[in-house]
Amino acid sequence: MATTNRLGELLVREKLISLQQLRQAQGEQQKSGQNLSYTLAKLGYISDNEITNFLSTQYRLPAINLDEYEIDAEVIKLVGQDVCERHKIIPVSRSGSSLIVAMADPTNLNAIDDIKFLTGYNVEPVVASETAIHAAVERYYNVGPSYEEVMADLDLGDEDLEFGDDEEDVNVLELEKASEDAPVVKLVNVVLLNAIRKGASDIHIEPYERKLRVRYRVDGVLHQEMTPPLKLKNALTSRLKIMSQLDIAERRLPQDGRIKLKLGKGREMDFRVSVLPTMWGEKVVMRLLDKSNLQLDMTKLGFEQEPLDDFKWAIEQPWGMVLVTGPTGSGKTTTLYSALSDLNQPGVNISTAEDPVEYNLHGINQVQMHDEIGLNFAMGLRAFLRQDPDIIMVGEIRDFETAEIAVKAALTGHLVLSTLHTNDAPATISRLLNMGVEPFLITASVNLVLAQRLARRVCSDCKEQYNIDEQILIDLGVSQERADAGTTMKGRGCGTCNSTGYKGRVALYEVMKFSEDLKEMVLQGASTAELKMAAIKSGMVTLRMAGIGKVLEGVTTPEEILRVTMAD
Repeated sequence: MATTNRLGELLVREKLISLQQLRQAQGEQQKSGQNLSYTLAKLGYISDNEITNFLSTQYRLPAINLDEYEIDAEVIKLVGQDVCERHKIIPVSRSGSSLIVAMADPTNLNAIDDIKFLTGYNVEPVVASETAIHAAVERYYNVGPSYEEVMADLDLGDEDLEFGDDEEDVNVLELEKASEDAPVVKLVNVVLLNAIRKGASDIHIEPYERKLRVRYRVDGVLHQEMTPPLKLKNALTSRLKIMSQLDIAERRLPQDGRIKLKLGKGREMDFRVSVLPTMWGEKVVMRLLDKSNLQLDMTKLGFEQEPLDDFKWAIEQPWGMVLVTGPTGSGKTTTLYSALSDLNQPGVNISTAEDPVEYNLHGINQVQMHDEIGLNFAMGLRAFLRQDPDIIMVGEIRDFETAEIAVKAALTGHLVLSTLHTNDAPATISRLLNMGVEPFLITASVNLVLAQRLARRVCSDCKEQYNIDEQILIDLGVSQERADAGTTMKGRGCGTCNSTGYKGRVALYEVMKFSEDLKEMVLQGASTAELKMAAIKSGMVTLRMAGIGKVLEGVTTPEEILRVTMAD
């Protein structure tokens, strides 16, 4: 209360609020139990930002906007919630032997001494309002119930939440009631929030004859997370359908929807939801789309300098096609968005046709495809060409019609970016030929083809050097001398990486610049293998070669490269 009184007195003294406003706020504060700065802001007497800036000036310390700052989980662990609530503080970051702490009252020496004693770090205070600190403590410490706590609250007893598999057996009212049951709502929230905390890219909720399981895809690999009671399968599915605005009575056809969660700090998480009827019920797969983690800096994606220079040359051409290939989940969209981010200038008209639009990019005209009403990639492309475009991005070339229009657009003064599903860069040419595109059109329009994969990174917190096994070297095609010249690392397994030894992913790139020699080979009907050999001779680094480079740099492991790439 002393801090509150001091703040009120200072605000009155500086004439930021009147004495009458302070007394009214204090009276309201006693009724509501809220802190003074929150009450003053709620009554409209002063904004939270004004309070923070005032405190910063008053104490001659930097201010911090906690809503826009992401605090690392390891930093949060350094100070307990009770200490934060007692002293109105929250740890923000650490640097060397110093811990930066946001404080509502930086003159509170008791708080500084307590934190120094508990953590062993020197404390560097920064200023934040009491309201912002309270909200941050709630956000980072009160993370909701665990799976075990939710299941303990579930008193299933003899209650059966199962329904028949036939349409006539579905009772929509019962489904809605079950989906709104508090423990079911909590369980769905736990599934979604745990996926966000663990950095999952996908959530799989899968019903089987005698089992319901939930798996997360983390860094490209699926891990089993939990096995809720089978009786909850329809209630869980219905809850997710309601959140995705889907038809809960329709259980015979696939459905697609979207969930948007607001996580504070101005951060939003989108879940792309797909529901698929299976033999034992509906399987739900949710893809997590976190725009705050979208990496748009191409130098940080994993490119080596020479392939990056070739890629940048291709996207800076005034016309032609740049094709990115790889399986689902290999990061093709991120690479294309990075290219568009580089190209996005006020003097350029960029249009994209996507299915679905994964991230919203400012300054780019993004169009969502709707096959059910006839709006497909081919129709979208035709419409774009009437919209005076400079650059066009097509989510995927799936058929001859789309390929034909894309090629024609590339030949008539437009830069076209798109994706294909092929195993490597040279195979892309065969894929276009198989679609029916003429060889002379391919050679005239394609500037560059890029193939990519994602490999897991060695965890930086538990990595250690080791001597690579000779047999693995043989499998990779690396000489012992080259391996000795590099540094191979692996992760022991720790809390940061959930004992997997891996945390995060790095992209492997195979960039095939369409040289005159390659164009001539295509016109002569060369095979994919011949194109690949010629491209390697002209300097192309294959996916396997790129992976070996990352292994010898200590970024990833041989096992990962063997998992995600094929031998040349």
